[in-house]
Amino acid sequence: MTVVGPFGLSVQDQALEADVQIGIAGVEQALAEATKSDVPFITVTAQHLKEAGGKRFRPLLVLLAAQFGDPNAPGVIPSAVVVELTHLATLYHDDVMDEAAMRRGAPSANARWDNSVAILTGDFLFSRASRILADLGPEAVRLQAGAFERLVTGQIQETAGPLPGEDPVQHYLDVLSGKTGSLIAVSCHFGALMAGADEWVADVLTQYGERIGIAFQLADDILDVASDSHESGKTPGTDLREGVPTLPVLLLRASEPDPRLAGDLRLRELIAAGFPADGQDSDARHAEALALLRAHPALAEAREATLRYAEEARALLTPLPDCSAKSALEGLCDAVALRTM
Repeated sequence: MTVVGPFGLSVQDQALEADVQIGIAGVEQALAEATKSDVPFITVTAQHLKEAGGKRFRPLLVLLAAQFGDPNAPGVIPSAVVVELTHLATLYHDDVMDEAAMRRGAPSANARWDNSVAILTGDFLFSRASRILADLGPEAVRLQAGAFERLVTGQIQETAGPLPGEDPVQHYLDVLSGKTGSLIAVSCHFGALMAGADEWVADVLTQYGERIGIAFQLADDILDVASDSHESGKTPGTDLREGVPTLPVLLLRASEPDPRLAGDLRLRELIAAGFPADGQDSDARHAEALALLRAHPALAEAREATLRYAEEARALLTPLPDCSAKSALEGLCDAVALRTM
């Protein structure tokens, strides 16, 4: 049996499928409990994004990593809840920073209520994650603290931008490593740790998690430019319109202008001018820039970089024993390739 799960993950083993489904159901139940408060309004705000959906990618990785030990160990589900609560909390804060109006197809918390409510709700979720984490032992607390520090550092680096003389492309990859890779890496580490897997196995899975996390984020960069079907969950070209410097644009800026390359100079001109909502012919200029970027070598270069991270993730899995969980993790590397086509 093949089950297509988050990000196109294929599970071709009925026992693993059953374990994952039971585990995800347990995570959902625990998330519902963890987002309840004695104050009814806080319950509503805390469950707002949880009820809007989500792929539960991080809990899935906890569950798959736990397969290399005892997947039924008591700390597996709670640790999966910790990483998902942490992820959800960061979304509340991100939407305030980005002044986002929508999240997962629903009004963002800051749009539905206000910035203060959104920020405090994120803080509430962090506190609930910490309460659960405290019962998982000092090693789990240390790991989560390290991941959270890296996550916040990445967010600050993104906000501050590259330093004078710093390579903007490398700065961007460093930001993704902190903002995205850190929490996905600790998801894999938690699964292995709570399941009692060997330390070297936990180390391999942690490194895998960081790289596959970056690969999926970079794939989103590709989709924002190349997709016509809203695969990224956003209208194609959203980042381009909002002036968010994703990898294709950064690689374009890093390359030398080439008058011989069709549309190269025009594309640079359009991106430099931006696409203000009240600008004349903004939609037409945005559509032109998107079409030019799709045909530019910078997009192909970004795709190659994305696949490189996915292949590095796959190679890291080589020493692990062959099993259905390993095949599923390798399948995530294949999913990156499919998302960038």
